[in-house]
Amino acid sequence: MDWFSEFTFFTEQEMKKLQTIYDQDGLSKFATRIVTKLDDMKNAELNIAVTGEAGAGKSTFINAMRGLRASDEGAAKTGVNETTMERTPYKHPDFPNVCFWDLPGVGSLEFPMEDYVSRMEFTTYDFFIIISNDRFTENDANVAKEIQNLGKKFYFVRSQIDNDIESLKKQGIVFDRKEKLAEIKQNISCGLTKAGISDPNIFLISSLSLNEFDFPQLKETLVNNLDRMKKDVLLMSLPSTTVKIVEQKRAQLMKRIWMVAIVSGAVGAVAVPGLTFVVNPGIIATVILDFRKSLSLDDASIESLANIANKSVEFLKAEVKTPLMGEVNDALVHQMFGRSSFFVEVVQSMLPVIGSIFGAVSSYRMTYTLLTDALDELVENAQRVVKVAFATDPGHPQ
Repeated sequence: MDWFSEFTFFTEQEMKKLQTIYDQDGLSKFATRIVTKLDDMKNAELNIAVTGEAGAGKSTFINAMRGLRASDEGAAKTGVNETTMERTPYKHPDFPNVCFWDLPGVGSLEFPMEDYVSRMEFTTYDFFIIISNDRFTENDANVAKEIQNLGKKFYFVRSQIDNDIESLKKQGIVFDRKEKLAEIKQNISCGLTKAGISDPNIFLISSLSLNEFDFPQLKETLVNNLDRMKKDVLLMSLPSTTVKIVEQKRAQLMKRIWMVAIVSGAVGAVAVPGLTFVVNPGIIATVILDFRKSLSLDDASIESLANIANKSVEFLKAEVKTPLMGEVNDALVHQMFGRSSFFVEVVQSMLPVIGSIFGAVSSYRMTYTLLTDALDELVENAQRVVKVAFATDPGHPQ
């Protein structure tokens, strides 16, 4: 992956265009282009199709990806019978630009294969999850081929794998769990290969255990196979159930900081006609609140993590030790100014175009430093919550 992909939401070509805009049109046009990119990020949508036969576990999977239980408000209906008779959208409760579409099972009298692709509007989705709780059928393979013809990505998810493991234990069968899971995956792969699907992406999961089996690898794969903005949208919507997810979120959020700081520098250096995105203590507070939500540190997210981990909300909140979890207002931001490290040389050395333009602009430097310090503090707290929630910290009980 190139450097621009690692550090910015802009392609190398877009960064060169920014330099040209600055050289030819000045700071005003330059800052306006950054604001446009921020707006594009805010409005970016992600549509994920989840398909499979009745009882495969589609609804439970959709709920898990949105951090919900079946009993929660807005959860997808679950049941052994086909509860979905038309494609049904389920927006993420905190990130409404992320939408999971629960599609009816293919192959029934109501949804024959020849009509399925058009009726389910396959062209509108960013990628597909094909779910089964047993073996994948000919219908599943046919759906995959249709998706492949559209040039879109798809992933085979074998759900309820915990039931398979538990069943073997109850039968008194002695087995190595790692080897057994590899055997199940190999059998699935062979079946799909015979059906005409080469190198299928297969994940064995339990939608009731987000950190077990292949669920962490599935989430990581989905995120890494998306482009810059859609990658950001999906990653921020995922429950922060592992330290690695928190670290990935930090890397993504760092990409936003310099953009906000650039606009701050532009506003601090010159008057920008028509520019409404003005960085001030109120804007900084808003960004910090966005950080909290993205890192699963807002009240709703902590409650969801408590439900997933079977821990009390109070137990998790006790691990959050930062004033940034209280009211984030102008007074708090002014306190942050007082203890700022005012360190920005690293970002300038990594972004020569930006560094050369804003190296001497104090508003850019201060905004970057304040938001970086706030992000680091929130990440540290988010990691601590994850460790105690999922018992990865040996100092806390299971």
